[in-house]
Amino acid sequence: MLRTALRNVLAHKTRLIMTVLAVCLGVAFITGSLVFADSTAAAYRASMARNYADISVSVTPTLRPGASDQEQYGALDDTLVRKLSTLAGVASVRPEANGSVTLSAKDGTPIRADSMMGKFAAAYVPGADGKDSRYPLTAGRAPRNSDEIALDRGTAATADYVLGDTVTLAKDGPVLKKHLVGLVSTHDSRVNAGGTLAVFDKVTAQKMFAAPGRYTQIDLTATPGTSQAELADRVTAVLPTDRAEAITGSAQADQQSVLINTKTHSYERLPLLFAAVSLFIGTFLIINTFTMLVARRSREIALLRAIGATRRQVVRSVLGEAALVGLAASALGFLLGLGVATVLPSVLDTSGDLLPSGPLVIGPTTVLAALAVGVGVTVLAAWLPSRRAARIAPIEAMRTAEQPPSATVSRIRGIIGLVMALLGTGLLFSLSDATSATDDNLQTAMFGADILVAGLIALAPLLAGPVIRLLGRLTARLGVVGDLARENTLRDPRRTAATAAALMISTTLVSGLAVINQSTNQALDAQAAAGLSADYIISTRNTTTAIDSDAVQRVADVPGVRTASPVADSTISAGPYVKAVSGVDPKTVDDVMKLQFLSGSIKNLAPGKIAVSHSFARDHHVTTGEQLKASIGPGTSDRDRPYTVIGVYQDNPTAQDVLGYRADVQEDSYLRDSVQRILVRTTDGAVSRDLEKHLRAAVSDSPLLKVQDRDQLVQEQAGVAGELMTMMFGLLTIGVLVSALGMINTLVMSVAERTREIGVLRAIGMHRSGIRRMIQLEALCVAAFGTLLGLAGGVFGAWKVSGLANGAIPQYSFSPPWATLTLIVALSLAVGAAAAAVPARRAAALSPLRAVTDA
Repeated sequence: MLRTALRNVLAHKTRLIMTVLAVCLGVAFITGSLVFADSTAAAYRASMARNYADISVSVTPTLRPGASDQEQYGALDDTLVRKLSTLAGVASVRPEANGSVTLSAKDGTPIRADSMMGKFAAAYVPGADGKDSRYPLTAGRAPRNSDEIALDRGTAATADYVLGDTVTLAKDGPVLKKHLVGLVSTHDSRVNAGGTLAVFDKVTAQKMFAAPGRYTQIDLTATPGTSQAELADRVTAVLPTDRAEAITGSAQADQQSVLINTKTHSYERLPLLFAAVSLFIGTFLIINTFTMLVARRSREIALLRAIGATRRQVVRSVLGEAALVGLAASALGFLLGLGVATVLPSVLDTSGDLLPSGPLVIGPTTVLAALAVGVGVTVLAAWLPSRRAARIAPIEAMRTAEQPPSATVSRIRGIIGLVMALLGTGLLFSLSDATSATDDNLQTAMFGADILVAGLIALAPLLAGPVIRLLGRLTARLGVVGDLARENTLRDPRRTAATAAALMISTTLVSGLAVINQSTNQALDAQAAAGLSADYIISTRNTTTAIDSDAVQRVADVPGVRTASPVADSTISAGPYVKAVSGVDPKTVDDVMKLQFLSGSIKNLAPGKIAVSHSFARDHHVTTGEQLKASIGPGTSDRDRPYTVIGVYQDNPTAQDVLGYRADVQEDSYLRDSVQRILVRTTDGAVSRDLEKHLRAAVSDSPLLKVQDRDQLVQEQAGVAGELMTMMFGLLTIGVLVSALGMINTLVMSVAERTREIGVLRAIGMHRSGIRRMIQLEALCVAAFGTLLGLAGGVFGAWKVSGLANGAIPQYSFSPPWATLTLIVALSLAVGAAAAAVPARRAAALSPLRAVTDA
């Protein structure tokens, strides 16, 4: 039977090509994501090995929340450096004063301002030869005082700086200006992957990142024959255990490897999602293809049964064909996946995470996964057609080429589909009164949507008749050709349903996401407008940086500014939850925020008191007048103190989760006594480029800060939702591509089955153009059927889950994007028309006499 399977594959290779391509897409995405992850991890391990090659042990300060810089880094001084250098097994000791600064390019554009990583700063620590081996100079000289700076070559090129320029930068507050005196190189892979590096003289770096005369880290290199663990034990013995600790270089590299593995796994999710969608939709193409092949080869199968082949052998023959197809798809998909792995970093924009580059790494797991997925999916999808082939009786097969499905089977399928559709609909309707996106509600929504889609797939053959007849009213206007197209589509509802299923699934996904995306965008716009009275927002990009304390008064003094209300942002921990807290001035907050209190009032805000959002109050089961034990800023629960809740307000993105008294928040924030936002109310609500320019000048054009009006803030929020749009159309592309392959396959095989029929039509006078139009209309009917079912399922699902989003965003309302939905319909119909091009041309090219005699 293996020989028979191989012969059948070769005999029908052109009809199986589309199946191979469909499976190939899914295998390619899986292979690409796995190779990308393995390659990135290997490159990172190699780079970490280089970075820590000369570091056997590092001494770092013990983390002490709330401690001053002098207390935090007090143990790491020159005295400790000298003590460590006398230990047995120590070849060299290198003190470090490292940190992070954000640079502005020469034209004022901040570099990597929105990234928490990749903005490195270090001290130039010369050795006995007067040079720093970590940062060898390539041009100029090393910085010697607080007014000078050196940059690595890549950073200088990115920022367009040359020697002699004035470099603008900021650490966590005021803007600094430094004279560029040197360019350095580095082996640090994070810098070479796109990070920035600024180098200062030792004294300046100590003041900026540690404390005067103190270091952030001390690195030791062991002598040959001394292990890292041995040296770490000796170092630990001389350290003040409550103020410093020793860690081996290999342990640091392992910590970095864990971090990079987490990042690469997060990047795997999107291509794996595309792979899942591609393979799931491709399953229907496989089932349809093998079902049609089995039906067309009924006589052949009957002959095999007549000469002694058992049902089991027939099943094995069909599954053997599927395995061969899957093997070919796996091989092709694996090769295509290597290309996917090559372009994946640029497509996913991994530059923000400084992932190193390196050669592709192909592990045995990737090869086995490609084979398992390609062969496994194809064989599983072909199992039902193989069972159907085994049930063909020799006598029945000799009578006809294809037997219609029994009425009993159709009824059972219809009942199952109806039950599943009703169950899915019921689960979605059960969420009508839901007001929050809890885990249970989300699981119910996902399960209900899945059951509904499965029910629609099962019901599709029964729905095909009425829907196609309805569409037939349009095709009937084209005369006999339109009538024939309608009847041909209705000839085998199961085939029509299986062909349309792929398009239905992709349309369901995309239309549902499109509705949710549109509704969310409008809700965010409304929420921003509803919660903000300020005309400008000056803000840091995270809570670990701050606005220059003097800048608040400078902003207030800008002509045209009516109110400048400073806000201190931090985190507040209460029980297992960590939420955002905004420290405000109760005297000015009403002028810059639109606060809708459900109980209490902001006027009662004072030291030791907080106001909480409705969501926060619900999650923590607190209300006005009650006390809540919580801690503000970094730290542990032992810093909890009681706060009195003076009011509950409607959720507001500007106010965040909790409003606190500004002095309370500043006292325990990440940067003590700091401000992270200034909300600006202008005279008569004026917004202009000149005013924005003056506000930027008031904060010294700091690269740490953003100056936005209300419209720009809304656009920034829309940019986050834009990522969902990208994923949405990516899913649509995958679904449409696989659907097109399925339609081409079905139409080509349908034309082959109807050779005699087409010949008769040509013999009685139908023109070639009529044949082409008939095939194209059939494809359009199938595409329209799948699209209508998909739109109904997707829009209905998005409508019923709107209550979950409304609980998180009160302004959320069901808002279908009619333009996007129209575009989806147009693209789906265009795919149907394009898929019919080759089969229609082949059908029209048939000679009437040869078609009648050869069929």
